[in-house]
Amino acid sequence: MAPTATAAMDPSQDVSLCHKLRKPVVEKLRRERINSSIEQLKSLLCTEFFEQQSDSKLEKADILEMTVTVLTRLQQQHFLSQSLMKSPQQRHCTELHKQSSFCKDKSPVNGAPWRPW
Repeated sequence: MAPTATAAMDPSQDVSLCHKLRKPVVEKLRRERINSSIEQLKSLLCTEFFEQQSDSKLEKADILEMTVTVLTRLQQQHFLSQSLMKSPQQRHCTELHKQSSFCKDKSPVNGAPWRPW
């Protein structure tokens, strides 16, 4: 007897087919999330950065680099303002902590990515 179209498929083929159908959809959603986040960063950055390249379109890498620059500057200002309010002993401890954390892993991502769900 010849196999019919209603015959049961092999479970491994079923999983593979499901994966092949889902992968492009999941990838599209991932790219949409990335693009949305980059647009939000772009809107949050100061206009002074955009004046530097007013004649050309900013690439995503440019926006990310500018964001790192702004956040680094804000972090330095925060540490500076906190160190001005502390006693000399507390400032010394803060400086030691900054030096030790700098020597650790310099990777910007230390663990799993943040997911809002």
